Amino acid sequence: MKTLDKFYINGQWIAPSTGATFTDIVDPATEALTGRLAMGTADDADRAVHAAQAAFPAWSATSRETRIAVLERVMACYQARLGALAEAVRLEIGAPATLCETLQAPIGLGQIQATVEALRQFEFESARGRSYVCREAIGVVALITPWNWPLNQIAAKVAPALAAGCTVVLKPSEIAPLDAMLFAEVMHEAGVPAGVFNMIFGEGTVVGRALSSHPGVDMVSITGSTRAGVEVAISAAPTVKRVAQELGGKSPLLILDDADLQTAVVTGVTQLMMNSGQTCIAPTRMLVPRARYEDAVTIAAAAANAIQVGDPADPATSMGPVSSRGQYDKVQRMIGIGLEEGARLAAGGPGRPDGLERGYYVRPTVFADVRNDMTIAREEIFGPVLVMIPYDSEDEAIALANDTEYGLAAYIACNDPERTRRIAARLRAGAVFVNGAMLDIAAPFGGYKTSGNGREFGPEGLAEFLETKTVSAP
Repeated sequence: MKTLDKFYINGQWIAPSTGATFTDIVDPATEALTGRLAMGTADDADRAVHAAQAAFPAWSATSRETRIAVLERVMACYQARLGALAEAVRLEIGAPATLCETLQAPIGLGQIQATVEALRQFEFESARGRSYVCREAIGVVALITPWNWPLNQIAAKVAPALAAGCTVVLKPSEIAPLDAMLFAEVMHEAGVPAGVFNMIFGEGTVVGRALSSHPGVDMVSITGSTRAGVEVAISAAPTVKRVAQELGGKSPLLILDDADLQTAVVTGVTQLMMNSGQTCIAPTRMLVPRARYEDAVTIAAAAANAIQVGDPADPATSMGPVSSRGQYDKVQRMIGIGLEEGARLAAGGPGRPDGLERGYYVRPTVFADVRNDMTIAREEIFGPVLVMIPYDSEDEAIALANDTEYGLAAYIACNDPERTRRIAARLRAGAVFVNGAMLDIAAPFGGYKTSGNGREFGPEGLAEFLETKTVSAP
């Protein structure tokens, strides 16, 4: 059993302040206690912020070439730890080993590489009339990251913040601490200067609030639920700091009448169920022409029933458990609400899959005959639950897609490129994926409406961490 009782502050591993508590690290596949994690206090947050403040003047003055060299060393150290990082994610959130090895761990490396490429070409100064415009590091940045794609979100925030010349305090999720500790070790091994990168654990209501309200923090970047994003923004408001938010989603998949129905439905189910449905951009609402609806329900149910749920360590497993007892209980509650609301259960349902008596396993679930005003069509479930909604016209499909408080992503299945472009232009979402396209980490990513504000990835992600200064001369 592991005990994680050190934070990384000012280039050193240090013990938490007096008053720190501990929380359990639980293997979601077995429900076994595998470790204990120290949870920091406001004092720990303050120590980390002061370290970042002290390091900022020197780091922000470094050249582009120096920052690229540091990030390239980080990539080399990350590459050397790739296997251990993948194993850590499997153990802490229950993602299948194959997913961890092919995507969960490598995508963090990809994010750093994409940041380096953006940094090589970024224009930090430009002429404008009789003035010149400078883009400068905003300062000390607090980074609050989630557990579902932990290395992706850590790297997608840390790398551009450092590339911009900022110093950071990272607060990873307490549900996924193992990979975060390894990431901090990577930063140390790579020789990131003391105080430039700092990491502490803690509850959002304690450490998260202390960081977002701290007068020494110039910006907060959070990925999490909309509720958490709102709380951070409220805490940050009195100090008028910038807040970038990548929050919840309830993404629609519009299957058009000219699409290959089998391919579109199976692809949609696969994209949703990957990572046990715990992906903010997952296509959780499938909109299908009424004339093809029953066929689509049959295809979706068969695809869900074919998913191999089981031990994440088994190479044959395509879906592991959800991440925690709390997440399991929430998903089960939402499945129950779907049944109470009168949705037709086409696949899955309450409880664990047959043969799995322990672990936070959820049956891949498909609801048909769903109305867009039902709770299961409105609220983010964050589990392997698909809702299917029929429509009668293209205009109705677009209206249904946009009838949500969220706007993180949308999906289109269509064989007409011009029609696809026209529909994409009408969708109120920050990212639109066409015919099974996957996330492109070179392109900007972020949401509309309550899915957040600001953008991550590529040059736009780097720009989030910069202030704009105009210098004018007579």
